[in-house]
Amino acid sequence: MGGPVGRSSTSGEKTRSRVRRADRLGGGVGEGGSGTGGGSRDAEDGDAPASDGSGRRVRRAEGHRRGGSAGARGRSSRRAPKSGKRRVLRWSASVLAVLILGTGGAGYLYYERLNSNIKKEDLTLGDKQMADHKANAAGQTPLNILLIGSDARDSEANQKLGGAKETFGATPLADVQMLLHLSADRSNLSVISMPRDTMLKMPKCTAPDGKVYPASTRDVQTNESLGRGGPGCTVATWYELTGIRIDHFMMIDFAGVVSMADAIGGVPVCVDANIHSRSADGKGSGLKLEKGTTSIKGEQALQWLRTRYGFEDNTDLGRAKAQHQYMNSMVRQLRKGTKLTDPAKLMNLAEAATNALTVDKGLDTVKKLYDLAEEFKKVPTKRITMSTMPNVYGTGVNSGRVYPKAGDAEQLFRMVRDDVPLDGKASKRKKPEEPKDPSAPVGEIAVSVRNGTATDALGPASGRAGEVADQLKNAGFGRTSVDSGNVTGVARTGILYPSADLEGDAQAVAKALGVPLAQVKRSTDVSGISLAVGADWREDGAYPVSKGTEKTPESAGALNGEDEGACMKVNPNYTW
Repeated sequence: MGGPVGRSSTSGEKTRSRVRRADRLGGGVGEGGSGTGGGSRDAEDGDAPASDGSGRRVRRAEGHRRGGSAGARGRSSRRAPKSGKRRVLRWSASVLAVLILGTGGAGYLYYERLNSNIKKEDLTLGDKQMADHKANAAGQTPLNILLIGSDARDSEANQKLGGAKETFGATPLADVQMLLHLSADRSNLSVISMPRDTMLKMPKCTAPDGKVYPASTRDVQTNESLGRGGPGCTVATWYELTGIRIDHFMMIDFAGVVSMADAIGGVPVCVDANIHSRSADGKGSGLKLEKGTTSIKGEQALQWLRTRYGFEDNTDLGRAKAQHQYMNSMVRQLRKGTKLTDPAKLMNLAEAATNALTVDKGLDTVKKLYDLAEEFKKVPTKRITMSTMPNVYGTGVNSGRVYPKAGDAEQLFRMVRDDVPLDGKASKRKKPEEPKDPSAPVGEIAVSVRNGTATDALGPASGRAGEVADQLKNAGFGRTSVDSGNVTGVARTGILYPSADLEGDAQAVAKALGVPLAQVKRSTDVSGISLAVGADWREDGAYPVSKGTEKTPESAGALNGEDEGACMKVNPNYTW
């Protein structure tokens, strides 16, 4: 989308070109914008935004763009087509085309203004190259987007909304983290939330200004990743834990949540009892709602997304469920199209979305965001599944924090890595890829096996390297040995080889054990073929490779996107 639209065209062609161009632009900003809640600090929710007691907002966030002019509102009275949601949305986009591309130069300037609103950062700040996607039988690959909610108090608007005055200007925290996995065939969408108080080890991150944050030697709370150079370190942290390739990230702050919620026009949420998130000692978001369903927006939407004290057991686990309910409901609202038939509201949404977002450099234009939205629109609501990373509470000094639950968490990560839908409706899978012929008979292939089954919460499983080495010897790999000196934990089993001439040998090892070829990698860190038995293979027996038939662990608390009857359970101590 280079220069002013239709500059070298005839007058009639100019108009058609502008409408076609804004048809895409309008659809993109109308349906592509989505927000995820800003996070909150442990001091959580003191100084909540004021309300009138019923939950209605009594002030608007500073800096919130209203967008749209009186002229634009006047033009919005054109009659819509008589039937069809797609025709209604297409009509809306066409009207928006006329409004924002009335002249070639003005349209180009408006488009460039939207582009300039978008803030950009590096995708990953880690020093590990992310694994490539594995294509399905049709040659399609999945798409993974990390949504990050920042609790930054770096602007007047964020400070008014965020409260906790003692944190103004402090290093921001990634208090909301959700991975969106769009399947390769675009038939389903899976979401994994990671609680902000998950304890893990941080990878090395190098900030854009060159500052190096070394890998942590102790367990660190996951939301601290944002302060280690930016969202690219949050991406690197997710990859370190899950082994899931992340293609893009989108980050939003407090003020962005408010502006997006206002632009959408309200999102229905439900509670099973009256709730007031406020304790005697000042804890709570200030959210006050009556039992049943309420359409929330603005500061009230932010309160909902931040509420911990008042939902279920007053922890981040309840907050994650509330965020899932909000996101599901928001998707349903956008797909109904009821909020997108007014061109002025479309312009509000365009301004709000582009001002609210910080994205990686692969999503740095409105057109790229629109194209991404088009991919997500292919998934029916009934095939959207929200989940939370299975977890267990820590002990000792970390008793108030959580760790990934051994077995269940890795199963969830493996399902996403292998593109298995969390709703249990797997499509037909292709036959496994055949490895290259080994360059030597299996009896001549030297393999070193080590035990890497340790996790942040558990030590290495006893005897795993020896047991897997025996499997290889039984398969004819007579030159197999055990490396007992290295027990560094790895999330999933992997096979490393140092040079191209050993690639076929390494793949032969993988085939013998049933390890996917995607987990065979070239590395300069090894001098021969090295097999690390990971935390995904702590039990004896064959490698638990995905067969496309796994079920989402119950501990993930899966919620279907069409479940409109879901109501948040209110903690009895926070009712009124």
